[in-house]
Amino acid sequence: MSETPGLKKEWVFGCIASEMGHQKSRLKHLIIFLLFTIDCFVVQGFTLRSCRISGNKAICSPSKKLKEVPTDIPPTVESIDLSNNKILKLQEGNFIDFPYLTNLDLKQNKITKIGKGTFSRLFSLKTLNLNNNTLENLDDGVFDGLSNLTELRISTNRIETVAPDAFRSLTNLEIFVFSFNQLRTSKQIGLIIKHMPHLTQLHLHHNHIQTFNSSDLTNKPTGITLLDISGNPIKLFQITTNVFPNLTNLNVGNPPMTVAMIWDVPDKAMLAKVDTLDVSRVTMGGSAKMWDLLSTFNTSLVTLTINSMHYNLRTLINKSCSIPTVSTLKLGQNNLFYISSSLFEICTNVTEIVLSKCGIKRIADESFRPVLRLRTLRLDRNKLQTVPSAISNLRSLNKLDLSNNSIESLGCNDFANLTLLQYLSLPWNKITTLSACVFQHLPKLRVLQLQGNSLSNISNAFTTHLPNLNLLRLNQNSLTTLENGTFRGLPSLQHLFLYQNRINNNIDRKIFQTFQDLVNLQNLTLANNHINYRRFTPMKHPPFMNLSKLNYLNLQSQHRRGKSKLPSNFLQGLTNLSTLILRNMQLTGIPEEFFIHMPNLDSLDLNSNDLMDISPNLFSPIPNITKLRISDINLRSLDFLTEANLTKLKFLQARKNAFPVISEEIIRSMPSLRYIDLEFSSFICDCDSADFIKWIKKSNQTQVFNAYNFKCYYPSNQKNKMLLDLNVQSCMIDIGFICFTFTTCVNLLFLVASLTYHFMRFQLAYAYYIFLAWLYDRKNKSSQAPSQYDAFVSYNVHDEAWVYRELVPRLEKQQGWKLCLHHRDFEPGRPIVDNITDAIYGSRKTLCVISRRYLQSEWCSREMQVASFRLFDESKDVLILVFLEDIPSCHLSPYYRMRRVLKRQTYLSWPGEGPEVHVFWEKLRQALTTKKCAAEERLLLTVTDEQ
Repeated sequence: MSETPGLKKEWVFGCIASEMGHQKSRLKHLIIFLLFTIDCFVVQGFTLRSCRISGNKAICSPSKKLKEVPTDIPPTVESIDLSNNKILKLQEGNFIDFPYLTNLDLKQNKITKIGKGTFSRLFSLKTLNLNNNTLENLDDGVFDGLSNLTELRISTNRIETVAPDAFRSLTNLEIFVFSFNQLRTSKQIGLIIKHMPHLTQLHLHHNHIQTFNSSDLTNKPTGITLLDISGNPIKLFQITTNVFPNLTNLNVGNPPMTVAMIWDVPDKAMLAKVDTLDVSRVTMGGSAKMWDLLSTFNTSLVTLTINSMHYNLRTLINKSCSIPTVSTLKLGQNNLFYISSSLFEICTNVTEIVLSKCGIKRIADESFRPVLRLRTLRLDRNKLQTVPSAISNLRSLNKLDLSNNSIESLGCNDFANLTLLQYLSLPWNKITTLSACVFQHLPKLRVLQLQGNSLSNISNAFTTHLPNLNLLRLNQNSLTTLENGTFRGLPSLQHLFLYQNRINNNIDRKIFQTFQDLVNLQNLTLANNHINYRRFTPMKHPPFMNLSKLNYLNLQSQHRRGKSKLPSNFLQGLTNLSTLILRNMQLTGIPEEFFIHMPNLDSLDLNSNDLMDISPNLFSPIPNITKLRISDINLRSLDFLTEANLTKLKFLQARKNAFPVISEEIIRSMPSLRYIDLEFSSFICDCDSADFIKWIKKSNQTQVFNAYNFKCYYPSNQKNKMLLDLNVQSCMIDIGFICFTFTTCVNLLFLVASLTYHFMRFQLAYAYYIFLAWLYDRKNKSSQAPSQYDAFVSYNVHDEAWVYRELVPRLEKQQGWKLCLHHRDFEPGRPIVDNITDAIYGSRKTLCVISRRYLQSEWCSREMQVASFRLFDESKDVLILVFLEDIPSCHLSPYYRMRRVLKRQTYLSWPGEGPEVHVFWEKLRQALTTKKCAAEERLLLTVTDEQ
């Protein structure tokens, strides 16, 4: 056989194999890439046993009444709120891994001891609150590690003793609140503040300090600007050293008992910067001594508080107002009852007067006339029944507070001359009606508070006169009717509160048209009224058509019997609305086009309605929503979320519903989710919940609130068991393990295939052709057709000369055998493999002319392989081997050795020149002769026998 076709064929096979190798390689990389990207879009979740995360703050719920610091708080939080629990002690290890923590709130616990090193790892902490605990002492180094702390609160404890170095690490503290404890001396205060060079505020009110002496504190000036030692039974207040050169706010008032205080400040310059002073309830053993106290601040005092005084109040007020710098006078809780015209006769420089809770019933008409510069007047929590006429004299008044009195009506001239008034507070009176003229003199008014009255009619009070009003509170009244044009005179109104009224008129026709003039309104609260619709039918005149700037609308809790609906165009015009609250409106459904007019909606509250099912199309117009509340609405499934396209949703509250399962598809539909509340839902505890349970336990993006308390409702044998205690390992399909196994198998298969091809490609080719020969034999065995040739000659192209010079003439011309030769007898156009197979099976024998070149030829080897298969299959010696060269056994291919091992057959060797040539041809003739049995076919030659 020619070598050239064999080489071409091998090259073709090699190219195909190479290309297949590249394709396999690309396929393997593609599979690996897909496996690694399986989790790219998974929403991950987590839950905490005792806390919830809001922003960067961990809030540890007081409902659980924790007795120790939780261990599962994420280390990345910046604030931790552990207040209102039952924590008994703090110890080292409670706060070891919070590198970003700046605020720690531990107030209202039962902490009795703080172990050394508790805060040693909180290097970033700025604020620490330990108020309302039961600490009795502070040991050395208890606050070690808090070198960056700027605010410390330890009020309302039982601290009596403080170790000298308890506060040694607080070198950057600025605010220290140590009120309601049991410090007794100013020396204890000195031991505390000596470690706080940057302290600016010192709060020590309501301890047991009886003597306050500056020489006990420190021997050098401090930066303290606020000193509060009120509520202490101080008998001696002595400043003899200049330790408070920057003090601006001093509070020594409200002692717990009537004790005459000695005021000893020989050098007034030491308190020269104090502008705010509180001496409420202080007694000095006489008015003269009180005057000595006030005269200390004769050049700096601006705000003076003298509540609940036991002196002649007229004299005290006169003394106070004689200080030229005083502008604010706070006189609360003094039993005045009646304010005479002379009470403030020398207070010409005062701009603010506070007369809260003084029992005032009457005020003389001229009582405020001397106070021409008064800008703020507080008369709240008194017993006034009408607006005092004296107020009309206050032309400079900017703020007036008349809340919590007994005023029943407002007259047209009650606020006459108050043209500069901007803030008017009238809540919690007994006002029943407003006339059209009541606010006519208040063109500058910006804030009007009328909540908590008995208003049932506001008539035309807001149709004119108030062009600058920004905020109006009419909540908690008895309003039932709002006529069209009610707020026509409020073009600047931005905040309107109408909740907790009885608004119940025919809203389909006229009530909400009253809002059409409020074109700048931003906040509207109509909660807790009696608003009710019966149809989804669109309204002819939608109520909010002109409110394009409204961004907050609250309609929750409408108290009407029966179920309610909302017209499909109810919210038309609210193009800028960002927050909508429809909680507890007894809604039975919402039209799909309901939100079509609110493209900027960010927060939606549908809690406590009777919706049961929600269409995913409902949310199509509001794809930017980030907060959704759908608790207690009888939802049977959250499947609508899979098609709602709420990809920006971050907060979902869906507690108290009837859906049993949260599927993986639902979780994946909210890729931006950060917080989900599903408390008190009817969970099913079986394999359907396996993905949800795994998501809660093992991921870390979305917080699942209080998941450790989720209870099973179905099936009955699992009821009231904890959902997260369910063993779902048998349900789990471990995607990670499957991916690992798959990729490992692919890699091993690729490796085995590569090694097999490299080391056994010839064996594989052999097996392939053996298989083809077997198929051919099975196909043609039954036909028993006579052989066309006596022998098929398999040879290499380099041995072709010997074949045609020696073999063919001897066998065909002299002995008469018919041979099949490649170039002469193969059918052109047929596949080479088919020609070889037909030639071997069409011949009685196959004669292989073996040389070194023959063994190196791929096609020659395949011819022998097919012939070998025929040898094995027919159990006849159809294979004749003729060796032209002496070839060592180690150079023979496995196929030759296999033939010799199985058959233990001798073979012919070409002797070359000499007398042995005749024997060679005779033995070859005998081999070509067909015998009756295999034993007779064995050749007993004298050539080399390979055992």
